Amino acid sequence: MRGGSGFVGRELTRLLRDRGHEVTVISRQPGPGKITWGELESRGLPPCEGAVNLAGENLMNPLRWWNESYKKDLFSSRIDTTKTLAQAIAASPSPPHSWVLVTGVACYKPSLEAEYTEDSSWTPFDLLSRLVKEWEAAACLPESVAKTTKQVVIRPGAVLGRDGGAMKQMLLPFWLGLGGTLGSGRQPFPWIHVADLAGIIAHALEPPTDTSPPAVPQVFNGVAPALNTNYEFTKELGRVLRRPTIFPVPGFVMNALMGSERAVVLTQGQKVKPKRTLESGFQYKYPDLTSALREIVGS
Repeated sequence: MRGGSGFVGRELTRLLRDRGHEVTVISRQPGPGKITWGELESRGLPPCEGAVNLAGENLMNPLRWWNESYKKDLFSSRIDTTKTLAQAIAASPSPPHSWVLVTGVACYKPSLEAEYTEDSSWTPFDLLSRLVKEWEAAACLPESVAKTTKQVVIRPGAVLGRDGGAMKQMLLPFWLGLGGTLGSGRQPFPWIHVADLAGIIAHALEPPTDTSPPAVPQVFNGVAPALNTNYEFTKELGRVLRRPTIFPVPGFVMNALMGSERAVVLTQGQKVKPKRTLESGFQYKYPDLTSALREIVGS
């Protein structure tokens, strides 16, 4: 697994180990339960049942200014690692039965009306949607390998949890009573609890039920079934924390602070439905905002 030391990776590692699986993390640094990228390239992929790529420079890193260098890192940290892993899987004498890539819902064009499922067609329309297109293309396996290795793409929304992700930066201002809607607040806010995202990944890692998996990747939207707006999320978080939410942040302020290409993730949004995720039989632990936020803030 690549990205195993990150927010989602830690949750997935815990879940898989609880289920009796052994987890090996591909890392820059050697250590117990790890292999380095150099070892992967020189020795190949160790025998494994499934491979997951969670790698990528944090899009919302508050310490990095939105510039060409940062954009380049966003692309290379995702696409290069995905290509390297896909090539290692293709070259393996015993490739894993499942290969899972976690990307994002930025491929779907923001809209107040349109609703997207895994079957929705899309074409790149901005920087982040181009990133998703190139990222997912980099994961495709040769047809000969795809006959035995199930390919899965999971597109999560904002990942919510106690010790990382979107909540890490939100909680302090909300605790201080400085929380508020972002932009108009009317924009859809696709989200998922980190435990459910880890669950969907683990679900996707299960061996294919048919002997010949489809040659194209299966797509699952990694979002909660609840369709919420930013306003609803803001009000519910304030209610759970028992704090006021009276300080809206105008869109132009977000654009100035974060760069407009990045701020769009928060100031605009998409109504994304997990149609295929639900059809696959996955059971959500936190299907609605109230249950998810209560678990996160411990109320």
